[in-house]
Amino acid sequence: MAISTSVVFRVEIDKTKLTFGELATAINASGGDITAVDVIRAGKQVTVRDITVEMNVDIHDRLTDAIQALPGINIIHMSDSTFLAHLGGKIQVTPKTPIKNRDDLSRVYTPGVARISTAIHEDPSKAFSLTIKRNTVAVVTDGTAVLGLGDIGPEAALPVMEGKAMLFKQFADIDAFPICLQSKDTDEIVQIVKAIAPTFGGINLEDISSPRCFEIERRLQEELNIPVFHDDQHGTAVVILAGILNALKLVNKAIEDVRVVVCGVGAAGAACIEMLLAAGVKRLIAVDRPGALVPGTEYNHPTLDRIAKVTNPERKQGLLSDVIEGADVFIGVSGPNVLKVTDLQRMGRDPIVFAMANPEPEIDPDLAEPYVKVLATGRSDYPNQINNVLCFPGIFRGALDCRASIINEEMKLAAARAIASMVTEDELNEYYIIPSIFNDQVVRSVRDAVVQAAMQSGVAKRIPKEFRTDEAASAQSLQEDKLILQ
Repeated sequence: MAISTSVVFRVEIDKTKLTFGELATAINASGGDITAVDVIRAGKQVTVRDITVEMNVDIHDRLTDAIQALPGINIIHMSDSTFLAHLGGKIQVTPKTPIKNRDDLSRVYTPGVARISTAIHEDPSKAFSLTIKRNTVAVVTDGTAVLGLGDIGPEAALPVMEGKAMLFKQFADIDAFPICLQSKDTDEIVQIVKAIAPTFGGINLEDISSPRCFEIERRLQEELNIPVFHDDQHGTAVVILAGILNALKLVNKAIEDVRVVVCGVGAAGAACIEMLLAAGVKRLIAVDRPGALVPGTEYNHPTLDRIAKVTNPERKQGLLSDVIEGADVFIGVSGPNVLKVTDLQRMGRDPIVFAMANPEPEIDPDLAEPYVKVLATGRSDYPNQINNVLCFPGIFRGALDCRASIINEEMKLAAARAIASMVTEDELNEYYIIPSIFNDQVVRSVRDAVVQAAMQSGVAKRIPKEFRTDEAASAQSLQEDKLILQ
């Protein structure tokens, strides 16, 4: 996916060797678009100018090399707008109330704060009312599976986690903080997260490589009493299911009747498969490096073995091209160019294709479009972008508001259906099966659905005011509202 950035080049030009026109021509020929020119210093022989250039980030190095290769030019420095946006980090902590005098200080710190600490010591649940715990999520990573960059380490992962924290705040008003761990040891990561958990109301695991991510999430879910959510797995699965539900409406097919092929059984693929099965899919074939997974076959891989047991009831064998015939839905969470046009031509009526590999999908969308009814990708430059931002802010908002002890399957299914419902019957078409991430109604809809599912499945420890329907719930509310006065 081509991402644009703006770069300001401060250049010293020897006018006896190079004209500005020649410089501008070289920049344009390399793919840059000059949007502003400012003269910093002018002389008879040498001039210094700031040249602002819009470009795709993937041509940055090529354009810089092209400028430096010109005679009579010296790049003094460059200011990249993307780098400038990250200077000093993208998030900060600010107090909710100012400290202007001794009375203020005594209330928020010593001696007044001792009363609050004592109250929490006597009843630890009051931490949810009297501290940041009620609205704070830890975004935890070890930097082993960052975006499409792979194992780049915790320091390099930090800007991504900061960005995630921004999305939590922007879309759901949740305070999130990045926790980047200098460890790849599963036991150590579990112990560290458990040790810091008292500060947080929820844990969002992010960019942890497979298969370690499965065990880390499972153990934390079992050993903590706050929700733990691995967004790369379950966030992707929730939004894919939302898109599938609406795509099936368009082609007038029931989810119980369709044949689905999922290519790629990593973290996201496995979660997607389990979500589809929970939603009612009966005929699903999972394909990975060994080919179609067949029940009863031992793959000596915990994830493949687990998925093989619950998929492919017809026991079809072979590679992707061997098992895709007659499929109604293809979901790719694998790598580029694994799906061919000839495969699409062998699918069932009105095929649905979700090619999710990033940045290069399983098939070029332009090649696929003539042969499919509905096409979705993970890219923003094509319609129907499957983006986790539609999911995790609302899920955590709901989980925090009802103090859920876990984010269970019922809550994830409810989130998927809520996302799908944000596309109305009048809006639904082949190019619009999923709402925009900037639709400000999505988070509220997902939050309400998640709270309702948490209450119905018995994992909610608190009933938000708008869901209270009986005297017992009202009594609970009254007790919570009085906590701060006790």
